[in-house]
Amino acid sequence: MASNKYLPHVVVLPEDDLNRQLLNGFLLDPCLSARSVQPLPVAGGWSKVLDLFESEHVGKMDAYPGRFMVLLIDFDCEEDRMDKALERIPTHLRDRVFVLGVWSEPEKLKTALGSPGYESIGEWMARDCREGTDTIWNHDLLRHNAGELGRLRQHVRPILFPCA
Repeated sequence: MASNKYLPHVVVLPEDDLNRQLLNGFLLDPCLSARSVQPLPVAGGWSKVLDLFESEHVGKMDAYPGRFMVLLIDFDCEEDRMDKALERIPTHLRDRVFVLGVWSEPEKLKTALGSPGYESIGEWMARDCREGTDTIWNHDLLRHNAGELGRLRQHVRPILFPCA
C-alpha cells in the first residue's frame, strides 16, 4: 500500500533480495502502520542504492519534508562503507536519511543466528524497534548500526509504530 507523501512516511531502499526479505519481515509486525512505509524495489548493489538515492530521491525529499529514507545495504566488512554512504547524502537531508545493514551480509547473519528465515530476522528487528530494545541489534553483525538506530528510533519509530 502506498504512503501519503504529504504526511510523515518512510521510504526504504534495499540493496538486494536478501535485504528485501529482511524488510518484508519487518513489515509483518502487527503494530506497524503499513500506510506509513513504502518499500522500493531492490537496487542491485550498495553503490546503486546511493546512485538511486541521489538521482531519484533527493529531489523528492526536498519536495516532501515529511519523507524519511532508510538505505539498507551490506557493509561487506568495510570499515569505511558508512563514511562513503554519508558522503553521498546532502547535509540538509542527513537528519532524515538512515543507513542500516548487516556488517558482512545477510547470509552470515542468518547462519550466526541458527538459520531462521530472513523474514523472521526482520520481524525480530521490528520488535526491537517497536519496543525500544536491542535484542537482535546487539548481535555482532548488527551492533555497528547503533548510532543510526538511535537516530532512527527518535525520528522514525513514532511514524512506523504510532501506538508503541
